[in-house]
Amino acid sequence: MYGTSRNEILFDRAKKLIPGGVNSPVRAFKAVGGTPRFVQRANGSHFWDADGKRYIDYIGSWGPMILGHGHPAVVDAVQKAMLDGFSYGAPTEREVELAEEIVRLVPSIEMLRLVSSGTEAAMSTIRLARGATGRSKIIKFEGCYHGHADALLVKAGSGLATFGNPTSAGVPPEVVQHTLVLEYNNLAQLEEAFELHGRETACLMMEPIAGNMNFVRASVPFMKRCRELCTQYGALLVFDEVMTGFRVALGGAQSVYAKSLPGFKPDMTVLGKVIGGGMPLAAFGGTRAVMEQLAPLGPVYQAGTLSGNPVATACGLATLREVQKPGFYDVLAERTRTLVSGLTTAASNAGVPFSGDSEGGMFGFFLFNDLPQNYGTVMTTDGPAFNRFFHAMLDAGIYYAPALYEAGFVSASHSTEDIAATVDAAARFFSGL
Repeated sequence: MYGTSRNEILFDRAKKLIPGGVNSPVRAFKAVGGTPRFVQRANGSHFWDADGKRYIDYIGSWGPMILGHGHPAVVDAVQKAMLDGFSYGAPTEREVELAEEIVRLVPSIEMLRLVSSGTEAAMSTIRLARGATGRSKIIKFEGCYHGHADALLVKAGSGLATFGNPTSAGVPPEVVQHTLVLEYNNLAQLEEAFELHGRETACLMMEPIAGNMNFVRASVPFMKRCRELCTQYGALLVFDEVMTGFRVALGGAQSVYAKSLPGFKPDMTVLGKVIGGGMPLAAFGGTRAVMEQLAPLGPVYQAGTLSGNPVATACGLATLREVQKPGFYDVLAERTRTLVSGLTTAASNAGVPFSGDSEGGMFGFFLFNDLPQNYGTVMTTDGPAFNRFFHAMLDAGIYYAPALYEAGFVSASHSTEDIAATVDAAARFFSGL
C-alpha cells in the first residue's frame, strides 16, 4: 500500500469492525470529509497522528484536558492510584474527597453522585427530577445536547402543544412524548410553554453556554426568566455543565451568570469532562432535599459498577487542585480571548464575515458577522467554507473540531507561540478566499 498514509490504513481496518470506523460519530470526519487522524500520543497542547505529524490541539478530548495533555501532577496521581488497584466496586476515600471538593467549589451543589459519563449523569438527573417532583414532562432547547439517552434525542414538534419527535431510529415516539423542545433564548416561547405545561413539568434542562451549537450564550434576561418560571411552577432548573463546568470559570457557568444575577443558582447540575481530567467520570448534584430521593435513601434508583472509579477520581482530584492555583483562569481566559480576537482580526482584514466569542478556556466562531442566539441562526453559517477552513488548518498542523457546530478549547499549556501560529495560518487562509 505504498503512498497510503497510516491514518488511512487504520481507518480502513477500523471500518471493517467498528461502525463507521469510529466509536463516536463526529470522529469519522463525515461532516468535513477526509480521513480521521488516529492519535498516537499527546503532550501539552499537541498531539501526533499515526503518520507522526504534530497538531496544535483545540479539542483537548472535547474539553477535559484543561491543563493540557500529560500534566506532571496528574500523571503522578494516576500512576500512584493505579498501583493500588484499578477498580474495587466499593467505596473509597478519594471519591469522598472529590465530592467534597466539588461541593466546596459549586455552591448550588449540596450533595452529588459520581458516575462514568455525561450521558449517564444527564439521564439519571432527569429520572431524579421526575421522581422528586412526581411529574413527567421535561423542557429542553433545540441545539443543546445532553447525551444520547432516549428521552433527549428529540426535535421540536409542530407547536407548543405538540411534544417532540425522535431524532434517532430506535427511539419510540412514546419515549419522547413528554419532552418539549423550545428555541434557545426565545422568551415568548418560554413563557408560553410554562403557561401551558408548567404544572406538569419536572425540569427544564439547559446548557447555559451551549457548546454543541458551537458557542451560544443564554442571554441574562432569558436565564433570569428560566429561573423565575421554574421557581413559580415548581419545576427544577437543571444546568448541564458537562462542558462548561470548571472550563469557563472555577464555579462553572452558573458563577458567570451569578455576577449579573446575584444569588442565582440552578437546582441541579450535571458535570463531566474537566472533573475527570480525561478519565471516564461525571457527576450530578443539587440540593440535599432532591438528592436524598436517590437510592438507597429514596425511591429513585441509580447505580454503576465503575462509579467513583479510584483511578478516575485520582485524575479528577489532581486536575481540580491545579485549576485552583492563583491566576489560573485569568491566564487561560486571556489566552483564549487572544486566539478569538486574532482570528476575528485576520478575517476582518481579508473582508471575510466572521464572529467569535469565548469564556474561560472555551470558544467558538462563526462564518457570519453577528453572534447567533439560537440553533436556527447557527445553521445559516457557511458549511462549505468551514470545511475548507478546517482542512487548511489541518494541513497547517492545527486541529479544530471536525464539525461546524462544536465549541473549541484552549488549555493552560497552549503557548503564545501556539496562538500566534494558529492566527497566522488562519490569516493565510482568509487572504486566499
